[in-house]
Amino acid sequence: MKTKERVNQWKKTPFDQPTIDAVIALENHPEQLEDAFYRNTEFGTGGMRGIMGVGTNRINKYTLGRATQGVANHLRKTVADPHRKVVIAYDCRNNSQTFAKIVAQIFSANGIESYLFSSLRPTPVLSFAVRKLKAHCGIVLTASHNPPQYNGYKVYNAVGGQIVPPEDAAIINEIEEVDFADIQWNANAKLIHSIDQSIDEAYTDRLIKESLGAPHERENLKIVFTPLHGTSVVSLPPVLKKAGYQHLYVVEEQATPDGNFPTVSSPNPEEREAFALALHYAKKEDAAIVLGTDPDADRVGVGIKNLQGNWELLNGNQLMVVLTRFVLEQKQISEHAFIASTIVSTPLMPVLAKAYGVECKVGLTGFKWIGKMIEDFPEQEFLCGGEESYGFLFGDQVRDKDAISAALLACDLQAHLAAQGKSIYEYLIDTYHRFGCYHEELVAVTKEGKKGAEEISKMMANFRKNPPNNIAGTPIEAMEDYQASIRYVNDGRTESIPLPQSNVLRFILEDGACISIRPSGTEPKIKYYFSVTTTLQSADAYASTIEELKQQDLNNGVEIFVAPTFVNLSAAVKAAKDSGI
Repeated sequence: MKTKERVNQWKKTPFDQPTIDAVIALENHPEQLEDAFYRNTEFGTGGMRGIMGVGTNRINKYTLGRATQGVANHLRKTVADPHRKVVIAYDCRNNSQTFAKIVAQIFSANGIESYLFSSLRPTPVLSFAVRKLKAHCGIVLTASHNPPQYNGYKVYNAVGGQIVPPEDAAIINEIEEVDFADIQWNANAKLIHSIDQSIDEAYTDRLIKESLGAPHERENLKIVFTPLHGTSVVSLPPVLKKAGYQHLYVVEEQATPDGNFPTVSSPNPEEREAFALALHYAKKEDAAIVLGTDPDADRVGVGIKNLQGNWELLNGNQLMVVLTRFVLEQKQISEHAFIASTIVSTPLMPVLAKAYGVECKVGLTGFKWIGKMIEDFPEQEFLCGGEESYGFLFGDQVRDKDAISAALLACDLQAHLAAQGKSIYEYLIDTYHRFGCYHEELVAVTKEGKKGAEEISKMMANFRKNPPNNIAGTPIEAMEDYQASIRYVNDGRTESIPLPQSNVLRFILEDGACISIRPSGTEPKIKYYFSVTTTLQSADAYASTIEELKQQDLNNGVEIFVAPTFVNLSAAVKAAKDSGI
């Protein structure tokens, strides 16, 4: 269906009058109209996410209704149990509660019981609830760390993980078959149930039972925490308090859930600006650790003091490395245990696994693949897993990244080290000294709208058509094309990649460096992941070694192929941050 046909469809029933009026008004803005209707909102690595407003490429009650009707149709076809049930949660975003109620009503209209949280909850609690209630599906209304104008819709399977092949394709096919006139709106109130605190209590108890901290080590640790106006404020403080942490300082200005995120330009723990208030409080209270979570509380950022007493923010790779090492050192490990990571995350994870005698499974980008690993290998014990984008999971109480359990684990690590007169910063340096020093960098280039999507598609096609054979003079050992599932080795050999297809390219250099390129599955961006490595001779040499790696990575002519020409990475970084390439 073409854009004009979609627009005309939305100007008559079954769409309500306010929607029709909004579409007519949008016709006075052709570019906005085109972007709102040129396609249907798609499922990516994190589900369906987009700007709120009228149109097929927007998040609204009709696009969410169509998705929900498709999921309902799928459940009715695939679940033999006549008592089908779905758990629904929502975060702090504007309209999330309203959308969640609409979703519950549509499921109930289809004869499916809906268990709706009575107020906002973190995404990992939703995953836990699906498992606890033995539901057949879970839905959470969230757009994670996207700007305020966004919202989204994540679908979880019966084991509490995000949907993966082949179920994702089956659900998408069902959604595509739904006409807007097919959506069942007449709710059956008898099939809608409210979830109370019992789930929260069970979740908290599970985290504390499996935690690695000692009560006497927790007593004196000073923690500053910012929920960034998100949902973690309802879960993390109770967890830390029950675990025995007595000195928790919540950033008051950011403690109230608010979908406008008034105190930050982006509610993203990857951004240092988001931690400005928290770091101010940390200095004032002489805290030992700072925690910050994204709006739906599945990702956590951690601030620590360096050797000079200044605050630094760990990146996602550093956080997963120190947490993983802590788990491997403190937990009694079974013979068949494994840890997990992703293809764009630090190569140090497999190195750690080998050193501690466990397996490291590496999957595609997106935490759903780590959740799938837990289910695919029930004979093995899952210890923990992480990805570079600040997602981490300790234990198997949920099947998605979990900022609450990761935050507790980070506090336990700092408390354990503090009891020995040490810090996470020193622990990180020691990790690099023992296992190899790594520096990672991410460049994300924004390409908005239909034109941007086309540009990203052309860029990826050009990477494949004209790949470089060396980067800054260093030969490329292999190119991995995950869309073709082929690894091209520089001696002419090809090897198959035993993972599902994905639009990702990786260039592996002979010196151990790695460059990965992929379009984002949740944002209008193309992402470049850089990793370089060397040996850290001593702890005292850490600062100079990291600086050398940064220079190697950013300033000594490392080049990436950005069609149609090669560009210096430092120029690419500046362009990406200023206005995009």
